[in-house]
Amino acid sequence: MRLKKKHFQFGVFRLYPTEQLLLREETSIPLAPKTFDTLLVLVKNSGHLVTRDELMTAVWPDSFVEETNLTVNISLLRKALGDLADGRPYIETVPRKGYRFNAEVQECDDSDDSSDEIQVGGQLKIVAMPPPPPASLEPSQAETRPLSRIPAVIPPALVSPSLESSDRLLAAIRQEPAPASARTSGFKRILYWVLAIAVIVTAAAIYRMKKTGTSVAGSKPRALAILPFRNLKQDPSTDFLGFSLADAVISKMGYISAVTVRPSSAIEKYRNEQIDPQKVAAALNVDTLLTGSFLKDGDDLRITTQLIDAKPDKVIWQDTIDLKYEKLLSVQDRVAQQIIKGLELNLSPAEAEHLKPDQEISPSAYEYYLRGVDAYGLNDFPLAIKMLEKSAAMEPNYALTWAHLGRAYTTNASLQFGGLEQYRNAQAVYEKGLGLNPSLIEPRIYMANLFTDTGRVEEAVPLLRTALETNPNNAEAHWELGYAYRFGGMLPESIAEAEKARALDPEVKMNSSALNSYFYQGDYDKFIQSLPANDSVYILFYRGFGEYYKKDFSEAAKYFDRAYGLDPSLLQAQVGKALSDGIAHDDAKGLELLRQTEHMISERGVSDAEGIYKVAQAYAVLGDKASALRVLRNAIEGGFFSYPYFLSDPLLDPIRHESGFADLMNQARQRHEQFKNRFFPAR
Repeated sequence: MRLKKKHFQFGVFRLYPTEQLLLREETSIPLAPKTFDTLLVLVKNSGHLVTRDELMTAVWPDSFVEETNLTVNISLLRKALGDLADGRPYIETVPRKGYRFNAEVQECDDSDDSSDEIQVGGQLKIVAMPPPPPASLEPSQAETRPLSRIPAVIPPALVSPSLESSDRLLAAIRQEPAPASARTSGFKRILYWVLAIAVIVTAAAIYRMKKTGTSVAGSKPRALAILPFRNLKQDPSTDFLGFSLADAVISKMGYISAVTVRPSSAIEKYRNEQIDPQKVAAALNVDTLLTGSFLKDGDDLRITTQLIDAKPDKVIWQDTIDLKYEKLLSVQDRVAQQIIKGLELNLSPAEAEHLKPDQEISPSAYEYYLRGVDAYGLNDFPLAIKMLEKSAAMEPNYALTWAHLGRAYTTNASLQFGGLEQYRNAQAVYEKGLGLNPSLIEPRIYMANLFTDTGRVEEAVPLLRTALETNPNNAEAHWELGYAYRFGGMLPESIAEAEKARALDPEVKMNSSALNSYFYQGDYDKFIQSLPANDSVYILFYRGFGEYYKKDFSEAAKYFDRAYGLDPSLLQAQVGKALSDGIAHDDAKGLELLRQTEHMISERGVSDAEGIYKVAQAYAVLGDKASALRVLRNAIEGGFFSYPYFLSDPLLDPIRHESGFADLMNQARQRHEQFKNRFFPAR
């Protein structure tokens, strides 16, 4: 029968507490019990701050659990709910405090109309899973094991009252044309022989190009995108596998010169999406796609993959892998070998060495590694750090864990005021990863980024140039080299490297980075056009900064305020908000925010010199000249010495005639010239 139930309504969602049911329009959204309870607390307190302690007490009243559980639940809820119509998240993080539910909530009681009726009594509707694609004709090399029947209801995992062991923490997380005829003439026979030889030579060349995956023109390698695998069960507790398994295959294929593989940041937006291969291939500017899906049932895992030639929309091969969950590490090797076989690629000895199977690690450690990679992709850097630290503690000899942990440390230090300690941790773990596997390119690129961010750009350039000697098609290495060049003030060279990166991969760093060298050269329109088409906090700030330089202050303030509203803890967002306060003629308020920002930079040892330079700019604009000069000195001594930019930057105009400014410019000029003479001696 059908009964009316008390519920909460917000946006397109309805939440039924007594039924433990969340509906998006008429579709049920599966949530683990504790995840549901977390949402219910937030919904009941819509518009108000709910502290972490309050949430922990409400959701786990009789148990002691780690805060990781709450962080995981919030992450799962954000993925399930998406964003509000105005682009704000449903669940807002209040830094160092807790969370706020942003949607307007309506509480509906039993007297509401029948449109809110729900079916109870034999509540569950069993939906048959779609059959997997046909298996390849070749037998699987992985452990073959049929999947057991999928149960109608997956019982939630119990939350242990004590999470001291790694296994218990995992348990808590898991809750959740023919040639033209020759003319008959006196030299007909000779012409035939010439044509025959030409055809043979051409055919041989085409065959060689096909075997190496390059085009006939030889202009560039084949472009490949490996998309996140779709979770057929729609179980939030296993969603992390979709992105992280794709990332593992991307890492494997990244060493092969005959293909250019789109990075994980480019494919993240396709998580659990039904895709049109031709549209996605066009969006990513690739000719080949790898798509896949997975289905986890207890300890059994089925993964289906297919390699698609997007231009004719033709499946090159498809494969089904049935294996035990503990054999998850074998998936990346199996899929990578199938791609190589399907594209008929010839590998150099060094490339073949990189394609060898990774060392065995424990299933729990590998799951932590995958969860950390997934959390980083979701920009949840603290959770990424926690998961990767757990993995490294369990399996300290798995080099990739150290590489990704270092990246999480560096990003958190730069963007979230993680500070000097995390920078030191990052360098240590990069060195650990390279010590375990000196041929890994990931820690080289990531450590170069760290060196640039911490005032050692002269050490970053050799690392990146060496990486590009063996991996010339690595778009991320080209991008990071362009990043280093702009710190040293080599702006045309920086643009050339960044554009080379985007020629190899139009999506490289497109989700998170700006091509600042256009900006520093004064080409503001081109800078704004080059920004990624997303509304991340970092990119919103730079849109505002571009408009600020163009003197469209009202438009700049809109972007600055929006960025600060989304994440007030981001250094750039704080600078933008201070500039917005200045636009509103409230310089005092803006200066107070800048002093808080500077204090946090000093207290935590943040050494992002380019970010610190922006604090100096804002001080100058808002009229605190002494602070502007002090922070500018910190930025230059910290490794941002883009002297050509300093000469023309209009935001420095208020302090150009102040005592000490000329000395700072001379300091920047000397280091810029040393950098130029060392790395560009002929210029």
